[in-house]
Amino acid sequence: MTKTTFTDLGLDKNILRAIDDAGYEHPTEIQEKAIPSILMMKDVIGIAQTGTGKTASFTLPMIEVLQGGIAKARMPRALVLTPTRELAAQVAENIEKYAKYLSLTHALIVGGVQANDQIAKLERGVDILIATPGRLLDLHERGNVLLRDIKFLVIDEADRMLDMGFIPDIEKIISLLPPLRQNLLFSATMPKPIQKLAEKLMDNPKTIEVAKRSSTTKNVSQYLIMLSRSIQKKEQLIHYIQKLEVESAFIFCNRKRDIDGYADALMKSGVKVGALHGDMSQNMRTDTLKKFKEGNIRVLVCSDVAARGIDISNVGHVFNMDLPLNAEDYVHRIGRTGRAGKTGEAYSFVCLKDDEKYLDAIEKLTDQTIERINAKPVKSPKVQSKTASSPSKDVKKRSSSNQNERDDTPTPVGFGNEMPAFMAIDR
Repeated sequence: MTKTTFTDLGLDKNILRAIDDAGYEHPTEIQEKAIPSILMMKDVIGIAQTGTGKTASFTLPMIEVLQGGIAKARMPRALVLTPTRELAAQVAENIEKYAKYLSLTHALIVGGVQANDQIAKLERGVDILIATPGRLLDLHERGNVLLRDIKFLVIDEADRMLDMGFIPDIEKIISLLPPLRQNLLFSATMPKPIQKLAEKLMDNPKTIEVAKRSSTTKNVSQYLIMLSRSIQKKEQLIHYIQKLEVESAFIFCNRKRDIDGYADALMKSGVKVGALHGDMSQNMRTDTLKKFKEGNIRVLVCSDVAARGIDISNVGHVFNMDLPLNAEDYVHRIGRTGRAGKTGEAYSFVCLKDDEKYLDAIEKLTDQTIERINAKPVKSPKVQSKTASSPSKDVKKRSSSNQNERDDTPTPVGFGNEMPAFMAIDR
């Protein structure tokens, strides 16, 4: 059976040229199924795991339909709502890449930065507005943006919008839009409040689901590092990062106050590390992500602000210092690795006395039993002069054993010398 190409999807030659420049020929499953329906002007609900290409599945047909039109001052023609600044930036990056041979304009409207430049762009007129709900409503109330010419509405990461309490804002924004428009809603999961929102928002939508709801990708090997309360997590984290010879990783914490402590311990052990959480300024967050993208930071310690909407490829590992309180957040966290067909590994530190109910919820949600590794006491790490992220030449791949209980760690899987890089098509 011949594999579908982007040419088969009916996209404009200038868009195909930009896709070819990015080095892509075959769409992902969500792209293959969603793009033709969107081009037929249908309302679409797209349900797919993080990292499957959702962003390009709506940006590509959106720019196809919008090309050739003229934007009026303060009256964008398409609106993309995202829950975070980082995800908004990712959507803007997609548009820049794939509309580079088209005469379309876009603006990024997010909080945490000065609004003057954003307002100036709106005054000149933009075709596509990418916004977080709070900043958009603020500028609308000031009269800086009018929403009565919107022909496309995209709600991205809808379940995350729900988690962050944005649904009332979204409903208010929807009330400001013209009734005749195309609606697209994308989400990793479909809880009942999002289903109700879709029912209000959409007219006979086509639902496209390309993965089991709340399932985890088969490309990620998952392990639980079983701890007693007497074993310290910092020492264990450093031990595993060194033993696995980690090239790049996300390290997730439930509490912001723990992030700096882990980052400091890793830095003292010689790891190139950065921290990312919601209390940082937008400029600091942007700078940290840029360093991670370029490989100047190899390990990023973060809160769930980074669990979604940051698309960095070639991340080999995810470490959960705490099991998330919401089982669905586990799916999103480990989805930071194993992207675009690559493999990855996820390790979670677990003390059953404290974490049993959270672990039960995760295994019930994902319908799997995660492999356990019994942690052994390790000595406090010595301060090293160089990073532990350089892989040795004699690293051997771990054998594919099916045993469910093991002592110590598996032999590490090498990930070569590839630097982390932002993906072009959000896979």
